[in-house]
Amino acid sequence: MSLDDHAEELASSLGVDKTEVKGKLENLEQYGVPIDEAKETVRRNYSDSESTGGGEIATKSVADVSTADSRVDTTATVLSVGKRSIQYNGDQQVIFEGEVADQSGKISYTSWEDFDLQPGETVHLGNADVREWEGHPELNLGDSTSVERVEDDLDIEYEVGGDARLATLEPGDRGVNVEVQVLDVEEKQINGRDGETEILSGVLGDETGRLPFTDWEPRSELSAGTSVRIEDVFIREFRGVPSVNVSEFSTVEALETPVEVADSGTQYQIGDAIETGGMFDLEVTGNVVAVRDGSGLIERCPDCGRVIQSGQCRSHGAVDGEDDLRVKAILDDGTGTVTAILDEEITAEVYGGDLDDAREHAREEMDREVVADSIRDSIVGREFRVRGTLTVDDYGANLEATEFTTHSEDAKTRASRLLTEVEA
Repeated sequence: MSLDDHAEELASSLGVDKTEVKGKLENLEQYGVPIDEAKETVRRNYSDSESTGGGEIATKSVADVSTADSRVDTTATVLSVGKRSIQYNGDQQVIFEGEVADQSGKISYTSWEDFDLQPGETVHLGNADVREWEGHPELNLGDSTSVERVEDDLDIEYEVGGDARLATLEPGDRGVNVEVQVLDVEEKQINGRDGETEILSGVLGDETGRLPFTDWEPRSELSAGTSVRIEDVFIREFRGVPSVNVSEFSTVEALETPVEVADSGTQYQIGDAIETGGMFDLEVTGNVVAVRDGSGLIERCPDCGRVIQSGQCRSHGAVDGEDDLRVKAILDDGTGTVTAILDEEITAEVYGGDLDDAREHAREEMDREVVADSIRDSIVGREFRVRGTLTVDDYGANLEATEFTTHSEDAKTRASRLLTEVEA
């Protein structure tokens, strides 16, 4: 069923104008809301309107706005203003987005009109639509919304302007400013909405942590080793972790004073790390309790890079595999377990030999499994500190390691720490 059909069906059941319903569905669809959920949201909005006397709009504090609301009036201070271009109904649409706050809390907004909002000003928003975004209410400002400047300042506890540290960023943040050091950057070619597109991809760092970034309008200022202030970025989730997105409307300014970057990742117990749902550049410490199958000297498909079995790739069938080294080590610290995945370089360090050495070892023993067995003997039962990027999905928790080192804690200190954890 097409969107037009869904709109007609819903409008007919509600007894309202189809064009208006279709517009609301398109708005929700643009943000990736499933059609059934979008229809229920629109249905609820119309029902709310009928129950409040045919369109009477409630005046609410920010904290009282809920996903059950259709439209609200509220007075708030503008915390941040971002600008972004999106694809909407086949055309490019510039939207404005950020957060507003009052004494009770803060809420994100998306504005489809240019109301010339400025951080720090207090505004009364009249007839603001409310929609659900990632389980939370969000204000939608459109052509039916009125924006009135208010002279009185509100007593809010939030910082105005959008400045943030990397460790505080979450998917969905918009209109954010960061001061960072570019740690790594490379040019990439992708198939974008306008065909073949060149982007920059890499890693940013500050004193609180590191995050991946994408620059959709490649800028020469974003070169490795430079410290910059980037204004008006938005945060998306990429492979389970927040990712900084630099858009065509973002500005990049070089900083005279270098930004300090944390030497280590954020330290977590494994159980707590898994609860976050994913994190970039963290550290955990635990015992390797097993090395999983598919470790050691493996073969990958030359087309997609997947590990193959008996010369068969799940996507490309029979292929001539390419040798590689990998370890999938199960790490346990008593609070949870995670699979630490070591790439060829780290695996070679653990194994004590490179890919050629592993091939020779396998030929001598006429068994490729001897490489994995050798690795098991060297790491199982020992404690390691692992740094990397954590992803959590239905198949479990995986930590793509960038560092894998023997934990240097002495036996006495370790025993005291374990006893403290047990007593707690």
